[in-house]
Amino acid sequence: MSDIKKVVLAYSGGLDTSIILKWLQETYACEVVTFTADLGQGEELEPARAKAEMLGIKEIYIEDLREEFVRDYVFPMFRANALYEGVYLLGTSIARPLIAKRQIEIAAATGADAVCHGATGKGNDQVRFELGYYACNPDIRVIAPWREWDLNSREKLVAYAEQHQIPVPKDKRGEAPFSVDANLLHTSSEGKVLEDPAAPCPEFVYQRTTSPEEAPDKPTHIEVGFEGGDAVSIDGERLSPAALLERLNNLGGDNGIGRLDLVENRFVGMKSRGVYETPGGTVLLAARRGLESLTLDRGAAHLKDELMPRYAELIYNGLWFSPEREMLQAAIDESQKYVTGSVTLKLYKGTASVVARKSDYSLYSEAHVTFEEDAVYDQKDAEGFINLNALRLKLLGRRKHVRKS
Repeated sequence: MSDIKKVVLAYSGGLDTSIILKWLQETYACEVVTFTADLGQGEELEPARAKAEMLGIKEIYIEDLREEFVRDYVFPMFRANALYEGVYLLGTSIARPLIAKRQIEIAAATGADAVCHGATGKGNDQVRFELGYYACNPDIRVIAPWREWDLNSREKLVAYAEQHQIPVPKDKRGEAPFSVDANLLHTSSEGKVLEDPAAPCPEFVYQRTTSPEEAPDKPTHIEVGFEGGDAVSIDGERLSPAALLERLNNLGGDNGIGRLDLVENRFVGMKSRGVYETPGGTVLLAARRGLESLTLDRGAAHLKDELMPRYAELIYNGLWFSPEREMLQAAIDESQKYVTGSVTLKLYKGTASVVARKSDYSLYSEAHVTFEEDAVYDQKDAEGFINLNALRLKLLGRRKHVRKS
């Protein structure tokens, strides 16, 4: 079909990517290298090796990228307090640049001239993967099977698998009730039982969080320590980035924290419904904002909040490697120099509430805000401040009176 000799496939070991693997061999008559990334999705990945070997693959990459994922992607994004459309913590979006980058690196190491992903032609992930590929290697060839083949139904996929002796799990023979994407930051569920936004999400969709109604009746208190804007400890115990996020996931999930049922605007133009669980990220965001309230100057804090929606949109749209994201990241990182200290949170039935915060770099001055007599602030100074800020309003008010007369 083409002159492609070798392709690196982002391979989960599931039915769809196993079908893609065989389809690549059959359609392109090329050698396939499989790459399976452990991003904390909570699945045993060695079966992916066995399936790849069964399909004749000689070069198989299975890599634990959890620490790199949290340290170099999740934490920088959280320094921005990024929320897409005000609520979504971007758990799927932030995983794609790392997978894309590593695929390109493996392509270079193995002499592959193409890469392949399993994203459909309707979603955002095709954009995220391919923008990442081209940013890392402008000359790479990209194969997107869902935009090429005619296997456009579960029935056709199962028939193709059976024709090529690809094992089909029993739960894959019918239409899946919903699809799931997961990593250490979140789970994302969409499709089928979730396609009608007027129908409430069934409880069985949730995998990482206890129902808030069923969460413990007694609150859990934790202290999260920060250095330079990044979380480094829980209750005084220093943890690696991935271990810390996993601990927060367990604490948040047990207390019913981090559920989101969202109708969002996809980059490709349509609206879609996603049900997300981000327990650790929700706790982390609350803790970060609690500490920033103490350590960030008002102007810096407000500017950072203005930049955040743009930053979040760049991540959502797959533009992690863009110069504008890097420019914003530099400004955001500069703001985090003094975001060091600790925050105490109460986790209780779906909420993460800041109850205390402290920092050696705090800008909070009790001497200035006390209601008692003080020697550092002259209240008379406020009169001139008010008069100067009121000047333009007075002039506007007088003009209104002129027009009326």
